[in-house]
Amino acid sequence: MYSRIPMPHFTWAGEDMKYHLIFFPWIGIVIASLEYLWMYVCKYFDIGKEPFALIAVVIPLLITGGFHVDGFMDTSDALSSWQEKDKRLEILKDPHIGAFSVINLLVAVLILLSAVLMMNKKSFCFWIVSFFIARTVSGISVIKIKNAKKDGLLNTESRTASTKVVFIFLLIELFIGFGYMLYLSAVLAVVQILAWGLFWGYFRKMALDKFGGITGDLAGWFVTVGEVIAAVISGIGAIWYL
Repeated sequence: MYSRIPMPHFTWAGEDMKYHLIFFPWIGIVIASLEYLWMYVCKYFDIGKEPFALIAVVIPLLITGGFHVDGFMDTSDALSSWQEKDKRLEILKDPHIGAFSVINLLVAVLILLSAVLMMNKKSFCFWIVSFFIARTVSGISVIKIKNAKKDGLLNTESRTASTKVVFIFLLIELFIGFGYMLYLSAVLAVVQILAWGLFWGYFRKMALDKFGGITGDLAGWFVTVGEVIAAVISGIGAIWYL
């Protein structure tokens, strides 16, 4: 559901989806593992920093098929429209892309590339944890933030999920991710944890104020922007601290 990784196909039922959000962050572990492997391939074959950064940015897209970036672009168009809530929700469903989504995507990619180019080995390892954390917090958002629509994949996910169990497991996964960050760098971890907390607070307010709740596209926007923010913090940390 959340990646392009080949898996057996079957018909989803309510019982099947009861705990599936618990495994959503595991896609982040797959991406982080491939990023780590790519870093060592570049080191072993002495591949330059520019190709390294470009492929590092592409790896998540290859694994997810751009699933979250699609939501980022739709949400960017909706937010840039300055329309009323109902009109914004209509824009989210529009399969066409607007100029603002393309502009915002280019800006995000350029910021992400610049941040990766600034990283050293330790800060890169610090950044790739964000693929796990972004999906963990996104899963918590699905459980804890009101749905904007009564249909769609995200509504099905939140409606069929075993809320209490899923929330507890996602919290445990989040603490594991933050714990690994603390192991790598206590100072930078505190900055990242504060950033994730502030960003989630902003995201929750924006979703409720602008759209009346969360949607699948908004969740994709959160994952994409969160990974970029984490990259910027990691890149700056490589220069000033690590």
